Amino acid sequence: MTSEVSVETFTQTTERNQSMTMTPEQATWFSGVFDRLVSNIDVVLLGKSHIIRLALTALFSEGHLLLEDFPGTGKTSLARAIAESVRGTSNRVQFTPDLLPGDITGVNIFDQRSGAFEFHRGPVFANIVLADEINRASPKTQSALLEVMEEGQVTVDGVRHMVGAPFMVIATQNPIEQAGTYRLPEAQLDRFLMKASIGYPDHEATLRILEGSDRKAHEVIVPEVIGATTVVEMGTMARTVHVDASINDYVSRLVDATRTADEVRLGVSVRGALALLRASKTMAASLGRYYVTPDDVKALAEPVLAHRLVLDPEAEFEGVTTSSVVAQILIETPPPTDRPAV
Repeated sequence: MTSEVSVETFTQTTERNQSMTMTPEQATWFSGVFDRLVSNIDVVLLGKSHIIRLALTALFSEGHLLLEDFPGTGKTSLARAIAESVRGTSNRVQFTPDLLPGDITGVNIFDQRSGAFEFHRGPVFANIVLADEINRASPKTQSALLEVMEEGQVTVDGVRHMVGAPFMVIATQNPIEQAGTYRLPEAQLDRFLMKASIGYPDHEATLRILEGSDRKAHEVIVPEVIGATTVVEMGTMARTVHVDASINDYVSRLVDATRTADEVRLGVSVRGALALLRASKTMAASLGRYYVTPDDVKALAEPVLAHRLVLDPEAEFEGVTTSSVVAQILIETPPPTDRPAV
């Protein structure tokens, strides 16, 4: 494929000098492939290009996505379409109260013929893992994902097993039904690069869906755009996007503001600041730029930072939301006015 051949030239240049920033030609190529992926997935998730772009930004930033949404909005279709578009594998895990950690990571089973234990991989061994209704499982089971989301590996009986790359968890939780659910701990929320919501389709998209009602969602064929190896290479390429010192200062000031806000009990960690910068680099490349601008940071501040905040109980009672806190911080924190030097 053209994209497979093209990426080799760009990555070879990057490998020769890791200190070099992304070139304009690389940014143009990156943006073209990114747009092709968005168009490819849009066939399945109609009228949701924004959420598709966020999901792909998380993928190329080597991060994970938390979707808080109602049933039937296309979460499974999104995960499957991303996997098919990048020639990857996908697994879906329905989280329930009786789900055990081994049901996710895998277990060692004794083989009587060989007289030894053999590791049987769990559903987490895939490129795209959909953790459906993750807050319905017990905290012990939820914690089974902490290691693999951070380090790309699982440890069973003292033996480490790598899950491979690319690897992305798309987790969902229902914002309405709270009976029988467990709130995700802050440590796990911090592992998600972004939190977003697909939402219901608009009128035009709904009509298009109804017109194709004779086909089930899993029957829609999503063609391959790039290979899984290229995803990893593009992730490496995105890390070379230039970040001016003023952008680093802007991100730092935003994060500091979350820690001192009156409504906030726990602000954004350093991991959150790094996540915002990493996602901003990928967004810049997806838009054909080889440098980050304040607009990239502002566009991603809410999906990257809001879920990491813990509000003061009194503020929560008064109807304050984490999203509104981030929005206010963006207003009160002036961005750099000079064009980033590249």
